[in-house]
Amino acid sequence: MSVHCCSPKHAELTDSRYRRALWAALVINGTMFVIEIVAGLMAGSVSLQADALDFLGDVANYGISLFVIGMALRYRAQAALIKGATMGLFGLWVISAVVLHIVYGTLPHAATMGKVGLMALAANAIVFALLWTSRKGDSNMRSAWLCSRNDVIGNLAVLFAAVGVFGTGRGWPDVVVAAIMATLGLHSAVQVVRHALEELRSEKLRERMVSTVRH
Repeated sequence: MSVHCCSPKHAELTDSRYRRALWAALVINGTMFVIEIVAGLMAGSVSLQADALDFLGDVANYGISLFVIGMALRYRAQAALIKGATMGLFGLWVISAVVLHIVYGTLPHAATMGKVGLMALAANAIVFALLWTSRKGDSNMRSAWLCSRNDVIGNLAVLFAAVGVFGTGRGWPDVVVAAIMATLGLHSAVQVVRHALEELRSEKLRERMVSTVRH
């Protein structure tokens, strides 16, 4: 059974399913980025804007994942490093946006946050289900699943922020949620980069062993 699971035919089928899931995720995330960035700017919500930028980052990440499917582990790990860095930059951008909103005391529109948050949650729940089987794959696959997982958590947080803004009449729930999303993004970025570096080290070790045997 283990031989069958590691066979080229099985790997090809896995890559094919993963590729289809990534294309669907890319289209869904691209559509939601446009919807959410417009709504976030109109509503004055930093958590919606942060979530929208996350959608855009996911589009880039899924595109990279599609490009390296079937390539050697070294290239897939290098792609994961790029995605990890992207996730880290996203977290830093959100933190800077949070600071600006604290300074200016922005009051977002709670109703818009709630409606768009529900749409985003539904979209990301679909992507999360599509990528569920890749959660224990290599660093490239795992990074794609981590993105979808973080998105679902982020959408739930945006909905809580909308309720908080509506109930208090203040913008601090929106700011707090955005800060949490940034922290989660930075934590996941560290996980992806660490996993990718481990794969790169193991790949270099394997190449050295092969070179030694040949000589």
